[in-house]
Order: sequence, then C-alpha cells, then structure tokens
Amino acid sequence: MNKQGSIFVLTGCTASGKTDWALRWAERNNAEIVSCDSLLFYRGMDIGTAKPTAEERARVPHHLIDICDVTDRLDVTYYVTNALRAVEAITARGRRVLVAGGSGFYLKAFFSPVADNVSVPAVVRAEIAAKLEAEGLAALVSELSQANPAGLGALDTANPRRVVRALERCRASGKTLADLADDFAKMPAPFANWEVQLVRLDREPKELERRIAARVETMLRAGLIEEVQRLIPAGLQQTPSAAKAIGYRETIEFLKGKVPRAALAEEIARNTRALVKKQRTWFRTQLPEHKIIPAGAELPADLFAL
Repeated sequence: MNKQGSIFVLTGCTASGKTDWALRWAERNNAEIVSCDSLLFYRGMDIGTAKPTAEERARVPHHLIDICDVTDRLDVTYYVTNALRAVEAITARGRRVLVAGGSGFYLKAFFSPVADNVSVPAVVRAEIAAKLEAEGLAALVSELSQANPAGLGALDTANPRRVVRALERCRASGKTLADLADDFAKMPAPFANWEVQLVRLDREPKELERRIAARVETMLRAGLIEEVQRLIPAGLQQTPSAAKAIGYRETIEFLKGKVPRAALAEEIARNTRALVKKQRTWFRTQLPEHKIIPAGAELPADLFAL
C-alpha cells in the first residue's frame, strides 16, 4: 500500500529537551510541529506545562496547542481526529510533519489503535453514573457480570472508572467485553496510511534530575502560583486530568495550606522524577522499536531518515 506521506515523531521524558530539539529540527527541515502533550491543549496552562512560548511558536507553526478551556474534557479520539486533520493540512502545504511530546497514550495512537468505535450516548452515561451513586460499585459489577457470562477477563473490578467505562460500552454496543476486544484487535491504526518514524531523546538520570530541579525553580519564578490562582476560578479543578497534572496539583495543595511554600519546589520535583520513571518504563514497553538519541547540544543531521 502506498503511504500518504511521512510523520516524524520526537519524544522523550519530561525535561529531556524535546522543545528545543523539535524547534531546531523543524526549522532546518521545513516542518511544522504537532503537539503530543495532552496538557498543552488547555488555554492558560502555560507555565506549569512549559508550553512553547509565543516567540518559539513564531519560529515554527505549532498545532494542537491552546485548543480548549480548562473545563473541557478531551480524550484520545478527539486528539486523533484533530492530529490527523493537522497532518493532512501540513502535508498538503508541502511541509514536513514533526510530532513532539511525551503523553504516552496519545503518542501510541501513531502506531496502533487506541480507542474503539463504540459511541456511548449521554443518557447511558447518566444512567450508569446515577446507578453507581445510588447502588454502589457492586451493582455495576453485577450487571456487567450478567452481560458477560464468559467472565470479565482482566478487568479491575475494584476500579470504579474502569467498571463504569466497561459497562457503558457493553450497554451501548450490546456486545460482551470479549467481543469488543476482538473488534478492537481488528481495527487499523489511525495513522496506518502514513510512514511513522520515532526517535526518543534520552539523558542520564543525574542530568535529568538537575534539569527537573532547574525547571521547577524557573516555573515558580515565572509565576506558577499566580497562574494556578487564575485558573482555579476558571474551572481548573473541574477537569481531573488538568488539576492533577504535576505542578498544578501541588500548587493547589499549597494554596489550600496543605503544602508549605518552602517545600513546594521539592514536592513538584519529586513527583516529576516519579513521572519520569514511569515514562521510561512506558516508552520501553509500549512503543515499537525505535532510535534512542542522547540529548546533547548537537542536533544530529540524521535524526530521522529523510
């Protein structure tokens, strides 16, 4: 099958230097950047996300940044739809596509299917949410078990979110979880018609720790606390994925008086280091085989095969 074009993907752990490398590679190779960082979607979440600045975005066109309010709840299906639209538009302009970011689940969409085609009506979501509230998790597990006589497989029945999502999909589709899994396995990857190259930046742990500490201090000096103070009245805490993001959740706790100001930087840095550890595992186990490049000062001419 002929491919529609190439997509170049640059990823790496938090604070590995993706933004700088992406900008330099894009400038040298007539590329536009498609963000693969789920927090960059949100307007106003600038400092705590290390969002590319206005000056950086003026150097290279960026896509999927500042596309929604902090009260909007987005999912991978929304991301795939908009990323595909951006990729097609960039290619049509005769420019290269560079995807940059480290949000694992979104990143995986460039290599494999990540969401099925089951559409859950709002009324079904509301009914199941009401049942959970009125009867508890056990009632949902019981209904799900009745709808799946062959068993629930590896579903974590102690996790309300997973049980709710499973029941929603079974009710909406009329299928068992096993049938839904079979359907999912047969789905093509969203970007199957594109050649996708993946490169991961890496840094030594000690160097990364130093960069994380410096980054946190820079964010606090730049006004992270004030940014969170502005975002809370705008509805930050209504969106768990945003409110629980590292940098934001610790600052919210500080504003509530639960974290001393003197301990805030180290709390953010500590949680960032824990995130990096999870990212390293995820990249190693969930992504296809890929090139790993030490993130030094020099940008290799052969970063991607052009």
